[in-house]
Order: sequence, then structure tokens, then C-alpha cells
Amino acid sequence: MDAQIWTYVLVAFTFLVYIGVAAWSRAGSTQEFYVAGGGVHPVVNGMATAADWMSAASFLSMAGLISFMGYGGAQYLMGWTGGYVLLALLLAPYLRKFGKYTVPDFIGERYYSRNARLVALICALFVSFTYVVGQMKGVGVAFARFLNIPFETGVLIGIGIVFFYAVLGGMKGITYTQVAQYCVLIFAFTVPAIFISLQMTGNPVPQLGFGGKTMDGAFLLDKLNQLSVDLGFAEYTAVKQENLLNMAFITAALMFGTAGLPHVIVRFFTVPRVKDARVSAGWALLFIALLYTTAPAVAVFARTNLINTVSEKPYAEVPQWFSNWEHTGLLSFTDKNADGKIQYLADANQNELTIDQDIIVLANPEIANLPAWVIALVVAGGLAAALSTAAGLLLVISTSISHDLLKKYLKPDISEHGELWAARISIAVAVVAAGIAGMHPPGFVAQVVALAFGLAASSFFPAIVLGIFDKRMNREGAISGMIVGIVFTASYIFYFTPQLNGPGTPEGFWFGISPEGIGTLGMLFNFVVSIAVSRLTRPAPEEVQELTENIRFPRGAGEAHDITIH
Repeated sequence: MDAQIWTYVLVAFTFLVYIGVAAWSRAGSTQEFYVAGGGVHPVVNGMATAADWMSAASFLSMAGLISFMGYGGAQYLMGWTGGYVLLALLLAPYLRKFGKYTVPDFIGERYYSRNARLVALICALFVSFTYVVGQMKGVGVAFARFLNIPFETGVLIGIGIVFFYAVLGGMKGITYTQVAQYCVLIFAFTVPAIFISLQMTGNPVPQLGFGGKTMDGAFLLDKLNQLSVDLGFAEYTAVKQENLLNMAFITAALMFGTAGLPHVIVRFFTVPRVKDARVSAGWALLFIALLYTTAPAVAVFARTNLINTVSEKPYAEVPQWFSNWEHTGLLSFTDKNADGKIQYLADANQNELTIDQDIIVLANPEIANLPAWVIALVVAGGLAAALSTAAGLLLVISTSISHDLLKKYLKPDISEHGELWAARISIAVAVVAAGIAGMHPPGFVAQVVALAFGLAASSFFPAIVLGIFDKRMNREGAISGMIVGIVFTASYIFYFTPQLNGPGTPEGFWFGISPEGIGTLGMLFNFVVSIAVSRLTRPAPEEVQELTENIRFPRGAGEAHDITIH
């Protein structure tokens, strides 16, 4: 069978599995819909957390960014990996001890304020929607090439699939679906990497192969450095000194944003005990490391193969993979000097090849002439990564509306049945809106996701950390800090992001900090404002301070004390 048929078979099979699992594990109560009943095994939860965490940005876009940015792309790898460790060690056990379903729920109870809950709700919706837009773009990219359909049509198919199993299953269905999706995505990411590592270096371990020697005896990275220099690019491994501050800010925004992501935090409420939350966090880190340690190797393999395949090659003789991707509009050739050859150069005025960085992981097996079933497997993996995270994010959106807005704010007397229906309707509306926005995203998948992380860092991270470790922190400080942090960050992103029609240009960046990294500065503003305002106003009530002391010692899985919300 050719790659097209294999793709139909594997994608259809995996989708049937996801839908079947969702139907089997359908949520029958609000507790099952929000936290899967709280009885998920730590290893299963660790695998689901890994799938939830490793989005289209991790599977499709991160290796693409590293492939084109070289050393600079490491900021995404370091930020996301470090952020998960920070979340697992610093926040997860304490939030699980508190025993609330959502981040707005935690903030509303900890800061004894309906207004604090409302601000956190708005932030959660803002962050989650921005993040899910990137996932829908990833779905469109995957479908566009391998099902030979327009990008927009691919997004619409993704909407239909997510709509079905997220609306039907809630967190219970999503959890077990994500276990299946993790198995698919990790197999799909590592198998091609092993094939190509053997092909290029003779070493079956990609993590060792990309630092080893090629068949001609030269070190692979040295070879890629020389290829890059010959085309006018900087050495692949070169450190751009002028970008170090921005790189540090982007890394920090990704790291601290991770620790404030609502869809990851809620996963630690699906296990029975605080101890299980710690264990599942450890398992998730192991599962995540399998992909994250492979990504740099995939990036190097793909970049080397791309240059060797297309640079200075006659356009009339391009391989089939090139023509296939041209049809999607995500790769294009413009013969500026009319010599019939592809000039792939660093000079924008002479460069004739335009390539969307998000296609590099999907195109890599084709470029390397791997078997058709491997090519199809990567498509299934990319879709699994995008859909698993999209489902988790959509659940956050639905629970924020049904639980935090309706149940806790607008209509406290709503029945459990009514709340469940409100949650499902919220997912339905959110998935359609995210799909429409995903057709015109403000950047590559990883860039869009980085913006979401910056918003999470500037809004949630200080409120959560201070809510756990500063018993004097009060509602006035938390509300002020969250508003300042997210308004500043969102305004900066809008002003300096051309795809959002912002009037700003890179020359106007504050201290050279790009929109992807500005969340770090917004977070610092949040911390300063929160602490200053809390010290100038009345401290938190005694019962809240006592609660804060209790949740810092995560023994057992007790619920927080009831607090009167004003």
C-alpha cells in the first residue's frame, strides 16, 4: 500500500479507538466530567498527563523550530521541560491537597472572593482559548497534506472529532482517550527517528545518533554547521549573543506559564490521594522525556536532509514529497533568478524557498524515503498530539463556564444535570470558535502556544504561588496582580504581533523582548503589585491563613475548609 492508503487506514483506526474509548468511559456525573471521578491510577494518569502536555507544539512544531533556529530553539525545549518539573514539585501536591476542581475554584476559595474567581475565570478562558487555537492549526496542517484536502477542511474535521469525544466523555472520557493517544504519538515520534538515525549514522538511538558521525566519517553537527554556513546562515550550533536576554525571557515565560496552565493542573485532581499526585507527576515526566530527548535529534536529521535534498536542485527534478507539500500551500518555490534551480539561502532577497516550519516533522519521513506505513504513522501521531491537548483545554473552558461561572457565581442552585449540560454546551461552542480561529492563527503552532504560556505566567503563576506560600496574601493583592499581569501581557502581544494587526515592530520591543517572552515581565509586574497591595491592605482572615498553612503540608487528600465568599 502507498502512503495515502496507509494514512487513511491508520488515522481511521486511531480515531475509531478514541471514539470507542470515549463512549466506553462516558461521564455520568459532574465529578466524572470534571475530574474523572478522582479514581484514576497514577501510571494511567501520568500517561494521560503526558499526552495532555505534549501538544501539537511539542510533536509538530518544537522540532521544526529547533530545526530552523538551531541553538536558539532550545529555549522551547528548556522552558517546557523545566516548567513541568516546576509544576510537579512546587505546585501539584499542594493544589491537590486543596481539593478543588479548577484554578479559578482554587483562587476563588483561597482569596475568599467571587471577584477573584471571576478574574481567574476570565484569565483561564483567555489562556486556554489562545492555546487551543494552536492545536487546531496543527490538526489542519496534518490533514492538509496527507488527506489531500485544504488546510481549512482539515481543521473542520478536527473540530468534529474533538467535539464528539470531549462533549461525550468529559474528563473521564478524555483521560482514557489520552492514554491511547500517548501510545500513538510516542510510537509515531520515535519510530521514524530510529529509522533515520540508523540511516544517517548507523546508530539506532536517536539521542546518540545526532551527536555522532555520519556514514562518511564526519560528525553530523559539524556537517550541518558547514551546510548552514555555505547557505549564508549562522552555524547551527552558534549562540546568538544579542538574543540571550530574549531567549532567557522566553524560556522563563514557558517555564512559569507551564506551572500556571489550568488544563495540566486539573489532571492532579483525578487521582485518589496527594501521594498519587506526586507519583503520577513522576511517571508523566518519564513519558514526556521520551519525546523531548528525541526532538533535538529529529530537528538535526530533518534540517540536514532538507538542505541536501532541495538546495541547488533543479525544480523540474524535485522529489515527490516536495510536490505533495506544495499542493498544501505550506511550501512554495519562486524562481527569482529564472535559472530553474532552488536557491535556499539566508538572504531573503535571494531565497526562493518558503517553508512552514510546522511541516518539518511530518515531512521528515518522506524526505528520508522511509516506508509508507511510517509516513502514515507520523500523521496519526501528530493528530493524536493536537487532539489530546485540545480536548484538555476545551474541558478547562467548559468547566470554567459551567462550574466557576454558573455554579459558583451566577446560578448556585443549578442542578447537577443542568451543570453537566452547561459544560457540554460550553465545549461545543468553544470547539467551533477555536476551529475558526485556528484557520488564521497568529504564527506557527509553537509561537501561538508560547503566547498562551506567557498569558498563564503573567496571570496565574503569582496568584497560585503566593496563595500557597504567603499566608498574608489577600484578595486585593491577588486581584490587582492578575489584572495588571494579564492586561500588560495581552496588550504587548497584541501591539507587537503583526498577524493580530498590531502596529508595533520588532524595533520597538522593550529591551528586545519579543511577544513570546513578555509574559515573564508581566509575571514580575504581577508579583510586585500583588505583594505591594497586600501589604497596604488588611491581611487575609485568620481562617484563610490557617488554611494556607495546612495545604503546605500535603498529607492525605483532605478537602479545604469551607470559606464564605464575598
